[in-house]
Amino acid sequence: MKTFALVVFAATTLHGADPAWLATGEFRWQCSPPLIGPIETAADPDVALKDPTMVFHEGKWHLFATHRMASGKVNMQYLSFTDWKDADKATRHTLDFHDQYHCAPQVFYFTPHQKWYLVYQLADEKKALKFAPYFSTTTDIADPNSWTKPQPMIETLPEGGTKTKWIDFWVICDADKAHLLYTSDDGHFWRRETTKQNFPLGWSKPELLLQDTKEALFEASCTYKIKGRDRYLTIIEALGQGHRYYKAWLADKIEGQWKPLATTREKPFAATEQISPKVDWTTSISHGELIRSSNDEFLEVDPNVLRFVFQGVDAEGYKAKKYGSIPWKIGILEFAR
Repeated sequence: MKTFALVVFAATTLHGADPAWLATGEFRWQCSPPLIGPIETAADPDVALKDPTMVFHEGKWHLFATHRMASGKVNMQYLSFTDWKDADKATRHTLDFHDQYHCAPQVFYFTPHQKWYLVYQLADEKKALKFAPYFSTTTDIADPNSWTKPQPMIETLPEGGTKTKWIDFWVICDADKAHLLYTSDDGHFWRRETTKQNFPLGWSKPELLLQDTKEALFEASCTYKIKGRDRYLTIIEALGQGHRYYKAWLADKIEGQWKPLATTREKPFAATEQISPKVDWTTSISHGELIRSSNDEFLEVDPNVLRFVFQGVDAEGYKAKKYGSIPWKIGILEFAR
């Protein structure tokens, strides 16, 4: 493949004219080779490293991801590195938060508490909280042993009882409130809120933001403040035939109204058909995050510097008999002007 400019840091630009994609919803990407993959030499070999979340702090990338093993165990790992081309060589630290399933992290710095927060889902059978939102904190993101023990953000089942799901939790703040966003694997996109003073507890009842079919609006949502503008961007993963891709919406505030930007299979936010030159290592653009221009709770992204760190897999790998056996790897999309 042609040269791909691996990002060293999240570049910033001065606020100027809006980039065209904000009006047109048209996206074209360049794609890296796979940058981080499973390690298959352990006694319990890796199957996948997926669901990446990351910040750039004190000269290094700090990346957290879901770690799946051949035994079926699922936990999270932490890696740090200065350059993405060396990411696969970084030491992998398993975050042994719990002896049960925990995954799908989000990391950010919450300024009012002067702490790093890791938000994730955890299946705690003792509490009967399946895939509930949990959090841990630290003042030293570079020390994987410094995170506090998991604590639930909400200690009740999702609205509607035990058959209602919630998955892939995302926190973003505005000036006054913290918002908890998530999907439910059934075409529903939800929002709860609390005051910044009460964060990470005190959440309201859920409010439905978007609704569609399961295939059209699936999981792995991310919401960002667009730098220099009073606008927000939400991206959500969708299911295609034998692959995955992303859609996008815009709103003037987190509460909505969320308006379509790139929300069809023919005009998506991120899909392999938009990549030039073509790559053969992935046919899916799945659970990922945009690289932010800052690390705090406002989750700003520079609209002129779009880079999307995602999990991908080729067509054969996606045909695995069960989802937990898909050998996901991590790569980067960079917006092609």
